[in-house]
Amino acid sequence: MDMSVNKKSKKTATDSNEIISLNNVSKAYSTGAPALKDIDLHINKGEFVFIVGDSGSGKSTLIKLLLRELTITSGEIRVMGYDLTRIRHRKIPKFRRNIGIVFQDFRLLKDRNVYENVAFAQRIIQKSNKEIRKNVPSILATVGLAGKYKAKPKQLSGGEQQRVALARALVNKPAILLADEPTGNLDPKNSWEIMKLLEQINENGTTVLVVTHNREVVNSMQKRVVTLKKGVIVSDEEKGGYIDED
Repeated sequence: MDMSVNKKSKKTATDSNEIISLNNVSKAYSTGAPALKDIDLHINKGEFVFIVGDSGSGKSTLIKLLLRELTITSGEIRVMGYDLTRIRHRKIPKFRRNIGIVFQDFRLLKDRNVYENVAFAQRIIQKSNKEIRKNVPSILATVGLAGKYKAKPKQLSGGEQQRVALARALVNKPAILLADEPTGNLDPKNSWEIMKLLEQINENGTTVLVVTHNREVVNSMQKRVVTLKKGVIVSDEEKGGYIDED
């Protein structure tokens, strides 16, 4: 399937394999400055997509729109069948349960150990203690931290902290994982280990979107690459690379 930008043949919400759909989406801030302009972006279930671009290109705005932290100025945006222009405020928490997110700065609970950091995500959705005792060790094993469940974040390396954050994002089995600069605070070795984990998670069926400035990772992994520049998609390529800006 040709996933390139094509405004003449927009997909619709009836595409059964589509999990994210943006049609003519624009977002302007209160100052009137445009953050995104006429974005068309369609992502299928199970895809792995890099979102790249310089600071100010609109990447963070896009992530916030997908999470419904921001609302669009015009256009249509659908995620997992939810029309985010019309979703009722009370339904937003339920919608977000299907999305895992990992940040550059980990955002762990510093006063709780690894187990409790991950269990916290399960308690939010009111999983039983029995389910938590089963699910948390399982996901910690998946990310290679089975022996670290009692450790506090300050006792872990940066790579280990990001693995905890990843486990927390995945423990509720989200349909979509958003990773916002997940290797930004990591050395090259840990960066590659995190990216291999993301690839493994994707191979198990989770749709993965990675916002990154890591040129080496993008060029080496040969995934779909969507490039933003000044709020506009300037490139959308299968097996793409990091485009040098003028």
